[in-house]
Amino acid sequence: MGDECCSTQLIDGDGAFHVEGLDGFIRAAGLADCGLSYAVVSIMGPQSSGKSTLLNHLFKTKFTEMDAFKGRSQTTKGIWMAKAVGIEPCTIVMDLEGTDGRERGEDDTTFEKQSSLFALAISDVVLINMWCHDIGREQAANKPLLKTVFQVMMRLFSPRKTTLLFVIRDKTKTPTEYLEPVLREDIQKIWDSVAKPEAHKETALSEFFNVEVTALPSYEEKEEQFEEQVAQLRQLFFHSIAPGGLAGDRRGVIPASGFSFSAQQIWKVIRENKDLDLPAHKIMVATVRCEEIANEKLSHLTSDEGWLELETAVQSGPVSDFGRKLSSILDFYLSEYDMEAIYFDEGVRTAKRQQLESRALNYVHSAFLAMLGHLRSKAFDKFKSDLELSLKSGKGFAASTRDCIQSSMLEFDTGLKDVAVRHADWDVSKVRSKLQRDVEAHVTSVRSAKLDELKAAYENKLTEALAEPVESLLEAAGYDTWASIRKLYRRETENAISTFSTSLSGFELDQGTHNTMISNLRDYARRIVEKKAREEAGKVLIHMKDRFSTVFSSDKDSMPRVWTGKEDIRMITKDARAAALKLLAVMSAMRLDDKQDKIESALKSSLLDGGPVSQNRSVTSSSTDPLASSTWEEVSPSNTLITPVQCKSIWRQFKTETEYTVTQAISAQEAHRRNNNWLPPPWAIVAIAILGFNEFMMFLRNPLYVLGLFLLFVISYAIGAQFDIVGEFRHGLLSGLLSLSARFLPTVMNILRKLSDEGQRQQHHPPQPPQPPPPNITAQSFRVQSQRQPPSSNLVPDSLSSSSSISSNSGIEYASQPTWNQLGEIDSEVSTS
Repeated sequence: MGDECCSTQLIDGDGAFHVEGLDGFIRAAGLADCGLSYAVVSIMGPQSSGKSTLLNHLFKTKFTEMDAFKGRSQTTKGIWMAKAVGIEPCTIVMDLEGTDGRERGEDDTTFEKQSSLFALAISDVVLINMWCHDIGREQAANKPLLKTVFQVMMRLFSPRKTTLLFVIRDKTKTPTEYLEPVLREDIQKIWDSVAKPEAHKETALSEFFNVEVTALPSYEEKEEQFEEQVAQLRQLFFHSIAPGGLAGDRRGVIPASGFSFSAQQIWKVIRENKDLDLPAHKIMVATVRCEEIANEKLSHLTSDEGWLELETAVQSGPVSDFGRKLSSILDFYLSEYDMEAIYFDEGVRTAKRQQLESRALNYVHSAFLAMLGHLRSKAFDKFKSDLELSLKSGKGFAASTRDCIQSSMLEFDTGLKDVAVRHADWDVSKVRSKLQRDVEAHVTSVRSAKLDELKAAYENKLTEALAEPVESLLEAAGYDTWASIRKLYRRETENAISTFSTSLSGFELDQGTHNTMISNLRDYARRIVEKKAREEAGKVLIHMKDRFSTVFSSDKDSMPRVWTGKEDIRMITKDARAAALKLLAVMSAMRLDDKQDKIESALKSSLLDGGPVSQNRSVTSSSTDPLASSTWEEVSPSNTLITPVQCKSIWRQFKTETEYTVTQAISAQEAHRRNNNWLPPPWAIVAIAILGFNEFMMFLRNPLYVLGLFLLFVISYAIGAQFDIVGEFRHGLLSGLLSLSARFLPTVMNILRKLSDEGQRQQHHPPQPPQPPPPNITAQSFRVQSQRQPPSSNLVPDSLSSSSSISSNSGIEYASQPTWNQLGEIDSEVSTS
């Protein structure tokens, strides 16, 4: 609707105000959103003088125009309103019913006066349409009407500088420069002749009205020239509310959102005083004028430098002597109001003064609240700092809070005397209550924080005093483990509770809260022990294997065992398993309540005395197996760490994982026995001596046999040294045979190849001088050379040799292969497994 013309009848011919039509017009025109950026233009003048035609051409409106072919008669009845098209700011145009019409008659001029006064009261610009030939006539140009309107205007309304734009229609050859002075002189005479109230005796016409004059040619005779000059006149209404514009005086302008109510009230006042009887306007004038004075003083107050400085200072922080300064500012503007409103009706003056005082107090109330906020914050900060210092000095919490609360509230009450404003009796109980609530909330918060801090400190002490010692005791797992844990738990808990109770006395807690906190600390200590017990129970298998390893692998002096064959591995194993079983029994349940149980005996009878647990054993029924259950008889489920079924499973896994250690010990013992026992049994030696006595005597009688036996011994010894037969058979019979068989043939072939090479060398070379005999080939040198010349790769299995490399310079082969000792170890591990 912003670019379209919308119109409505504001007041009909009978003087009825169309409220609904005005509200609809404001919504359609978007006037309510304009704020102060709008202007109101109205037109008044004789009937059939072309007012509607002028407005339609000037503002692109669509007011009804007179049809000249139907005769000259009344066209506009009442007051119509439309929005100007294409003009900024938003401009509202009012077309008034023409004056001096024959339809109302000579005596019915009341509506003319009312509508004219209404137009002057709400309009920024009033167009007065007049014929050019009426200038200079006493009864023409609406002079009697203007005289009456001026007189009432000064009594009902304050100066606003409404623009009176006289539009001279159908101008003649007389230049406008000659017509304008005459018109201005007539207007000045009307103003001078009007009886003025005492307040406006010396008020000039320019204080109320800004008089402008323009002239237009005849619309019917010179239409094109008329259109051209109207277009020029239209430009004056663009930005009309700017300083220097036609509607530049914005004093007392009603915001657009209140335009409807303002127009209704003005018309109501005018209608109730339709005879314009001046005594009846006394109250209205006093009301309007006193309200304007009050508004003016309030406006001055809002822009007062002293107040602005005070307001700014209050926003930044507390201001000393705030109440006296603010009271002084209010006194100044209230006294100014009294001086200017002294001549108006006393009742109205007093009522408006009270309104001014109330509005002023409402305006400065935010600063007062801000000052109260500073006082509250200052008192609250003082309370917090005093409380902190008091607590640091070691004073009890309850005593500290009482003293600090009393001190802070006293400071707040003292500050209220400095902030109080003489004209107001503002209630400060809400702010004081808020301070009390803030203090109480802070006390509660600090108390909770201190109690939590105290509780955390004692909990940490209990954790340090119980966690590691309990863990150490459980890892040791002796007969008196839980007795030691109970003693430790009770001693440390009672010590902590004693000192904790003493610390709580300074808080002056009620007995229920005190007992609850003591109980919570006691429960925390128990939870530490329970938690650590459950953690260690979760690692019971590891602890059992460690205990078994310690007992099995170390003697009573904690020295590592050497399996020489004299140790009783069966008894050692039984002792180690008994120690592990003891640890399992200790960790199966928590025993903090001095209750006896039969867990250890049940485990011993089922797992140790009954022999090893094997998967191949027949499954016994739950009635004969004490471990075929999920609970212990004397232990509650809450104190159970490892159930009987879990104990059975853990023991089975434990035995499985420790059997290898026992097997290794047995193997080491047997190997040690074999390595240290090369002679046959004594009975075998005696049998050999008895049965071989004849043969032995035969060797003694024949020296050749002895020599041959000696040579056989030397050769055997050399071969044994070469092949390290004793070392090879140390890892087992099968391993030794495999190793010797793999090395025997390559060694023989290597010796034959050497002999062949030596024979060929003698055939191709002349005989050499005799060389000294070679050194005796000892068994050790023969063994070393044999090792330097391993058998050929084509005669050794792939699993025992690698590819060989041949050197072209020496002609000697070198091959890499695993040592026979390593093969013997591998074979021993395989056979043991």
